[in-house]
Amino acid sequence: MEVSLLIILAAAIVAGLYMAWAIGANDVANSMGTSVGSGAITVGGAILIAGVFEFLGAFLAGGEVTSTIRKGIIDSEVLEHDPNLLVVGMLSALLAASVWLTIASAFGWPVSTTHTIIGAIIGFAIVAIGIEAVHWWDVAAIAASWVVTPALAGVISFLLVLSVQRLIFDKSDPALYARRYVPFYIFAAVFVTAAVTFVKGLKHVGLDLSLPMALLYSVLTAGIVAFVSRLVINRLRFQRLESSNEGQSRFNDVERVFGVLMIITASGMAFAHGSNDVANAIGPVAAIVGVVSTGGVAAKSTIPIWVLLLGAVGIVIGLATFGYKVMATIGRKITELTPSRGFAAEFAAASTVVIASGTGLPVSTTQTLVGAVLGVGLARGVEALDFGVVRTIFISWLITLPIGAVFAVIFYFILSAVFLGGIG
Repeated sequence: MEVSLLIILAAAIVAGLYMAWAIGANDVANSMGTSVGSGAITVGGAILIAGVFEFLGAFLAGGEVTSTIRKGIIDSEVLEHDPNLLVVGMLSALLAASVWLTIASAFGWPVSTTHTIIGAIIGFAIVAIGIEAVHWWDVAAIAASWVVTPALAGVISFLLVLSVQRLIFDKSDPALYARRYVPFYIFAAVFVTAAVTFVKGLKHVGLDLSLPMALLYSVLTAGIVAFVSRLVINRLRFQRLESSNEGQSRFNDVERVFGVLMIITASGMAFAHGSNDVANAIGPVAAIVGVVSTGGVAAKSTIPIWVLLLGAVGIVIGLATFGYKVMATIGRKITELTPSRGFAAEFAAASTVVIASGTGLPVSTTQTLVGAVLGVGLARGVEALDFGVVRTIFISWLITLPIGAVFAVIFYFILSAVFLGGIG
């Protein structure tokens, strides 16, 4: 292998590891923020859950064939005949997205990795190919998802919080009604988590199930877990815990049950995130590896196992070293969370991801979860929300795509001067 190819491959590895680290610091951190902020698990527990399930998702179920140009945002025909341009473009997109995610994480802003990458690819395409290469209708659909998915998650979480309050906490004997209704919430949570896993997470380890079979397995799994949980809950002794804080559970054990549910939903979402978003994010690395290995551009590139390992390790390190600020924003700054409220937010976000995936709607896990937390806050009253934090988050969403594009243009010109013409 020539020296120039080794340099390009090394640059791709470094950029891919940096990108995975940035995803861990932002995307994974916001997914764990509700669990940590509600007190259901500690920061160490969040890192452990993410470490295990994100790693398993990325390494075991994340080996799908990934298109070299994500989501059809640009016309790939030009790049299929120009491997040099592809290498520079993918490196530019990786570095642009990584830098913006690092900046956002430093300020505690939960932004969308997917939208950052899309913005970066758009910026690269405009300067390298031309504005006509961008599929603007696809970009418009993504912009629409900024409103639709957070709103849907917010509505679901709003209704969940109200239902928990009225069915359990407002009753004269909350322990009795917790025993009666919590198994149904367990069923719903396990069903959604199982659906995410069966429908999206296990295709690439030999379990490519049809949608009806995936849903059937999800129902059976949820039914078994709910039945066992009901037996366990019926044996619990609830001790009354009067709290001076408005909105706090009057029964500590009831909140503990919801805390367990949050661990279930967080684990399932971590596996799904690892098997999909992480693999997609390191797709550009696979494309570059393919060019270096073959000297040409294939329409699709299979992600090598070592690249999946690179992504899996990077996201865990990112969460552990730099994810605390985003976790604090999601878990504490938007509104006060308890385990039952945090469960409502995570369950709503998971449900929305499943619905959006089934309809083909472009979805951001980050924005969906923020919308769900907002719904939880609104269920307690408008005054329960910190609108200063909400405004800052919304602004960070709006600027993510254009900033990704600008950074990609900058990196494209730098890398063009370094690499173009230096392949093979």
